[in-house]
Amino acid sequence: MKEIRKIISLYKEIHSTKIKVALASVVNVEESSYRRIGARMLVKSNGEWVGGISGGCLEGDALRRSQEAIYKNKPSIVTYDTLEDDPNQIGVGLGCNGKIDILFTPIDFQNKKNEIEELIKINDSDKASILFKIIATSGSDEFLASSKFVNEDFFDDNFCLLEPSLLSGWIEEVNREKRNRIFTARNENGQELKVLAEYIRPETRLILIGDNYDVHAFVSLAREIGWKVSIVGRMKKLPKYVFSQIEKIYEYEEAEEVPVDEYTAIVFMSHDYNWDKKMLPIFIDQGASYLGMLGPRKRLFKMIEETGFKHLLKQDNFFSPVGLDIGAESPEEIALAIASEILAKFRNHQGGFLKEKKGTIHSREAIYVER
Repeated sequence: MKEIRKIISLYKEIHSTKIKVALASVVNVEESSYRRIGARMLVKSNGEWVGGISGGCLEGDALRRSQEAIYKNKPSIVTYDTLEDDPNQIGVGLGCNGKIDILFTPIDFQNKKNEIEELIKINDSDKASILFKIIATSGSDEFLASSKFVNEDFFDDNFCLLEPSLLSGWIEEVNREKRNRIFTARNENGQELKVLAEYIRPETRLILIGDNYDVHAFVSLAREIGWKVSIVGRMKKLPKYVFSQIEKIYEYEEAEEVPVDEYTAIVFMSHDYNWDKKMLPIFIDQGASYLGMLGPRKRLFKMIEETGFKHLLKQDNFFSPVGLDIGAESPEEIALAIASEILAKFRNHQGGFLKEKKGTIHSREAIYVER
């Protein structure tokens, strides 16, 4: 979402100018790739851009392709195949070693349904969203690069002449699996369409319980990642620079007002046994996907004995001692260890050494479904 916000910011900045732009987006990946489906870069006609679609090996050609899309005012899809050891292929030797489909779309500022306008709706939503996008067509290119935003509060079934019942089924399937899908179907005109259903999670919301110096370090790291951060603690104990980096500060007495959902991570790090003990009952059953408590096991066991929350030790969303075992010592390193554990939990990964992982680094990016 951080990259999406940068693209939206540039889009809004130049909206009233005569500068033309194109959006390059990764719509399919096979084997290895530095970026995955959903990576985007917005390119201005003068060659400036924000975002990225690779580790640098494709950006040069992508700039040229984007400017071509602007000039022709026509979308196109390009496949970069670096699976074979071809010295003439872009990306060989630069770490790609995969097959990557990039969709280049000229952006029409007057079209209120262009992809960036749809991304604005997604960015404004606190719920998981699906972005449908046509990535291949048979016959006419009329619908190529057409996009539609969907979440639980919005579903307009008029999309590229596809059957409403078909779209409803796709939405249900993607929401259930919470991963990308590529569907193939024919619309009412008999035209075959390949549709990417991109599952986009809302930004991670991080709630830090405490106001000491290690909280300050965590705030800076979390903001750099792109998370939305709130603090529950004493406002008077926080330095001024923290205020500009967080969404909101709640006093301990206001803790029950903090919004929590499945995309929320909560870390108890007040260094005050009594405050952690008071805050735990407030947040324990609110549905956060991650609950972490700083401190040794002895401290945790004492708190559980006094509160009676013995079921905590069996909950897969509760972590204490908190953080991955990376030998962290400084506040910044401890924040890194905890943030890494949160990310591993949210992405359903174990957080071990990649060199010890069997198989590919990434699971299959998208599942193909034909209708």
